[in-house]
Amino acid sequence: MTPSTVLFDLDGTLLDTAPDMGEAANRVLSEFGLSPLTQEQIYTHTSFGARGLLTAGFGDQAKHQDPVALRARFLYHYGQDICQGTQIYSGIDALLDKLDHLGVPWGIVTNKPEGLTHQLLAFFPRLQRARVIVGADTYAHAKPHPMPLLEAAKTLNCVPQQSLYVGDIENDILAARAANMGSVVAGWGYVGDPALIRNWEADHIFSSPNQLSAFLGS
Repeated sequence: MTPSTVLFDLDGTLLDTAPDMGEAANRVLSEFGLSPLTQEQIYTHTSFGARGLLTAGFGDQAKHQDPVALRARFLYHYGQDICQGTQIYSGIDALLDKLDHLGVPWGIVTNKPEGLTHQLLAFFPRLQRARVIVGADTYAHAKPHPMPLLEAAKTLNCVPQQSLYVGDIENDILAARAANMGSVVAGWGYVGDPALIRNWEADHIFSSPNQLSAFLGS
């Protein structure tokens, strides 16, 4: 299959950002005298951003906190050391090379704030070659609303129905469906319980970037 364009989520799809996201959350928790998140908690909640990580860390105490203030503290710490442990997933470079070879434009649509997205991508020149980069605050709505995907497709002059969106959480699949795009679960990311993935009703599930690459060339 050769789609007209492929759009990717960022955290848990192109980049393993859990080490740095988890560290930022743990710094906030430390400020409140709370225990740090475990590795399992970090990898389970990273795709849900600051809200997911801090909710896991604060537990029942979360309802007594100001979520806006907590998120601000998280983003501050994250921005200070945004790429200490983050790595590109194995096989992503080859996947993007395949898309370039096929002449298929690709882009990034993430729920990470746009400013932090560009700050992080500065460490990954290959990803900076994306034809479009959309963050959570680029438009009036973020995923699972379809607007970010539809605007990205419009920027690339691509038809949504002939496009694919690749992500690792259910909200990514919901956004793709709402935008009338094909949906792909990045099974190598922070998908949580693999048994639940099929309940998302995605069009495709791949366990590695290499599997997706092979599919795109079929």
